[in-house]
Amino acid sequence: MVVISLAVLVMVVGIPGCERNLNAGTDTPHGPLTVDERNPVIISNDGWSDNWGPEYTVLLANSGGPELAGIIVSASKYWEDLNANLTGWNNFVAAARDGGLRGVPDVTASASNPLAAPVDGQIESTVANHSAGAKLIVELSNSLSLPWRPVVVLAATRLTDIADAYLMDRGVVDRVVVVASLGSLSGAKGLMTGPNGDLDPWADWIVAQRFKYIQVSTVYDQLQDVTTDDLPDLPKNRFGDWMAAKQPKLSNLSSAGDQMAALAVVVPNFVATVVRSRSDISAGFNSPVGQGPPLIPSSDGNAWLVTAINSGLARAWLWPTLGDPHTFGR
Repeated sequence: MVVISLAVLVMVVGIPGCERNLNAGTDTPHGPLTVDERNPVIISNDGWSDNWGPEYTVLLANSGGPELAGIIVSASKYWEDLNANLTGWNNFVAAARDGGLRGVPDVTASASNPLAAPVDGQIESTVANHSAGAKLIVELSNSLSLPWRPVVVLAATRLTDIADAYLMDRGVVDRVVVVASLGSLSGAKGLMTGPNGDLDPWADWIVAQRFKYIQVSTVYDQLQDVTTDDLPDLPKNRFGDWMAAKQPKLSNLSSAGDQMAALAVVVPNFVATVVRSRSDISAGFNSPVGQGPPLIPSSDGNAWLVTAINSGLARAWLWPTLGDPHTFGR
């Protein structure tokens, strides 16, 4: 099996549709986004079983990708049982560590409710939850971020903990870039709809306006990443066993692919087209009802919208990485 490293992918594949890099700091990023494989990452998620998000992220961290600094697990209306979510993620961490993957942090359970919009409609008047997840974002970004290399929060659930971190510490927006697998596309607009954008609209409102925000609303068929025919070729360790047991549980909804946020940041050329954007808040909160503000093109906006991906690079990266013994510390 041929091993394709991140460095090789950078050299052999072009970046269609991108005219320039969009930088969040003073460093030149390695791809079309403001962040890349050098930025430490924090996972913010709910369920563990319907996509390959957890697996891609720890594999990336063990094959030239970013340090995985934290894992925050919460509940949402999609995955309502926090204890069940926590158990699943803890089992995943145990399988990853036992399989030889390094740098896999403990899971932080974060219990909170969606944020309530204040009567005066001002973001800074919002009552904070002071959740465990928000505290971890504040703490890790304080210790790990550099002015030219912020911490990335890979969000694949409601944005509550991230918005809550801002309510606790306004300076967190200078230390964190949010990359969310969220929403949908409507022409040149990015909509903060489901998946995930419908879970806490006021948190969407806060994050989209206050943070450097990257929204990945593209989809692909994740069922092709690991097919039933592929199962015998998975690594012969506990992590491979974990993936084999999880594969039948995957959602057949293409929008369930939480791994898109991690792939967009780390795998060269996975992002084919990105549009710099800003929040359209002209209609005010609650318009549209039940979602965050639309993202519209803007040359100096604080948001970036991924509008096209090279989806075949997901599987093309995954299988050589799984077949490389160095991934598992051997």
